[in-house]
Amino acid sequence: MRVNTYETGNTKGHNCNLGRKKMGTIETIRYAAVELQVQVARPPGRPTYVSRVVRTLKSFARWIDGLMDRRRSRLVLLEMTDAQLKDIGISRCDAHCEGLRPFWD
Repeated sequence: MRVNTYETGNTKGHNCNLGRKKMGTIETIRYAAVELQVQVARPPGRPTYVSRVVRTLKSFARWIDGLMDRRRSRLVLLEMTDAQLKDIGISRCDAHCEGLRPFWD
């Protein structure tokens, strides 16, 4: 008996295989498990639970990074000299008010 070969005809003592691949017991179990996984597989294009969690965490990290970046730029305004503030067109009072705002605002 040959395993994993294509047989097209009816041989003595075997059933007609009609061109299908003849498999031994181990291969049959393995391919049956693969067919079962294919049937249970999620539809293409639909995100999995893990990918949605990862996407949410990345989004949250970007949001936090934006908040921290805003806070750093406001602290830089507080450290600028009057000449630097005059160059960008902001008064000391405006820079002070902006620098004291909370990072989430």
